[in-house]
Amino acid sequence: MEGEGELLDLSHLSEAEQTSILEVLLRDSNLRCLDEGRVRTLQQKEANPVRLRLLSGAWFHEERSKRYRDTKDGVDIVQKDWYLQESTYSQTQTQTQTQEPKPRPRPRSPDPDPDPGAQTQTQTQTQEPKPTGYGSMMSLFSSGEFGAVEVKGRVLFSLDYDTQREELQVKVCRCEGLVAARKNHSDPYAKAYLLPDKSSHSKKKTTVKRKTLNPVFDQTLKYKISVSEVRGRTLNLSVWHAASLGRNLFLGEVELELAHWDWTHTDPDWYKLQPRLQCSPESISSRGNIMLSIKFTPAGSEGGGLPPSGEIHIWLRQAQGLLSTKGGAIDSFVESYVLPDAGRSSGQKTRVVKRSVSPIYNHTMVYEGFKPADLREACTELTVWHREGIKTHLLGGVRLSPGTGLSYGAAVCWMDSTEEEVTMWTSMILNPSHWIDTTLPIRTNLVNRQN
Repeated sequence: MEGEGELLDLSHLSEAEQTSILEVLLRDSNLRCLDEGRVRTLQQKEANPVRLRLLSGAWFHEERSKRYRDTKDGVDIVQKDWYLQESTYSQTQTQTQTQEPKPRPRPRSPDPDPDPGAQTQTQTQTQEPKPTGYGSMMSLFSSGEFGAVEVKGRVLFSLDYDTQREELQVKVCRCEGLVAARKNHSDPYAKAYLLPDKSSHSKKKTTVKRKTLNPVFDQTLKYKISVSEVRGRTLNLSVWHAASLGRNLFLGEVELELAHWDWTHTDPDWYKLQPRLQCSPESISSRGNIMLSIKFTPAGSEGGGLPPSGEIHIWLRQAQGLLSTKGGAIDSFVESYVLPDAGRSSGQKTRVVKRSVSPIYNHTMVYEGFKPADLREACTELTVWHREGIKTHLLGGVRLSPGTGLSYGAAVCWMDSTEEEVTMWTSMILNPSHWIDTTLPIRTNLVNRQN
């Protein structure tokens, strides 16, 4: 690594490889800062210059500089190359990008507080983002420069779903009134995820717009995804200031749950950028939804003395929007018990569905030997698990029961069904031999019955 003008060509590396290099550079920078603090402390405490030179490591740097006078630090070379690549990429994208005609929006209602100084090209209303129920979902997975600058401004974007292509289209139009991250300007770009998938497959970004607080992107971010899977996702659209060495600054975000989105509305809307509210994984009440059907078949109800005893049938169809502890697609399965029988013979499992946040299980479990009176004392427990290598992690589950807290006269902790779960179980009892369909949240507050 000799010569001041020498650079490393990192363009052939994959995104994962470049990310690994970036992590090493950040770790190196942090270690340098720690060492500088250690030296400053020594300078204040140590009066002997000879001992100070020895303890601070100054002797090593002096000897190194004598031996390698014309050598440039490899870290500096990589940092400089990274910055030049980013600048070149942004300029190329700006020159080659074709401008799409801007749609004429249809406002839902007049803007109650218009900004007379803003030169907008639309007349749409600034929307407050629909809350996800526990703050920012992205805060569960993210680390970085949050809160370093004040969140200001708003973003204009639209959503559309192409049924023929099975494609979600997020058109990011522009931003207004962003905060200045560096000397009265920012270098903003927008980034989108379809949460809870935070993998590189889910990440989409616009190009960087240099030195502006009102960037115009006019770019469409596209996702190949089915309609049923979209309903279990949350769109996270965030705005960032692009800084050197990847230390990008967070400028604000919007999160929208897509479960109840009106897909007939394709015009762009303004949304106020929100700060990222940090929340702990323990504060999450649900890690997705599970779609299932259940029925009770009484003994002899099918004719010919069949079935010989009462049967509970559980049809596990699919889960939607599974939220793991790390984010991204996961390997998952569902395990079932009909309590109070918690023995090994009672446990049944679905197959493991790999790398999906909305897995389709399509699995039926059957339990026999039940009389109608037993249903008032029993509880069907369904738990969703994340398999990671040889380890498994509980995501949450549901418990279908009368919710009385008692089973055959004994107090039990697992008879803790919610109102929705009790309604499902009661409907099954009142409608024998009929499938009862439902979608229930995968709750995280199941009482550990083993304790």
